[in-house]
Amino acid sequence: MFNKGLEDFMLPCLNKQLFGIDCLGCGIQRATALLFKGEFIAAFKIYPAIYSLLLLAGFLLLNLFVKFRLANRIKIFLIALNILIIVISYALKMNKYL
Repeated sequence: MFNKGLEDFMLPCLNKQLFGIDCLGCGIQRATALLFKGEFIAAFKIYPAIYSLLLLAGFLLLNLFVKFRLANRIKIFLIALNILIIVISYALKMNKYL
């Protein structure tokens, strides 16, 4: 009765429900759940930006406590990297459906 998995608590994608098309964030919840289960390759296959997003989040948290000299440049680089990975993986995923 209380043996629910993480999948039972995931939010549905409103974009996919309304328009039938994945959004740029589709898969991040499933990838995070797979990370918690230890399925690292499957998480990357579902959402390739998962590890770069974790790197960005880790850097942002660390930067709250430790000030780096080039912190703004590192943040901009990591954000640009994440945007690039997300857009390219989304384009490849949508190209597969065409």
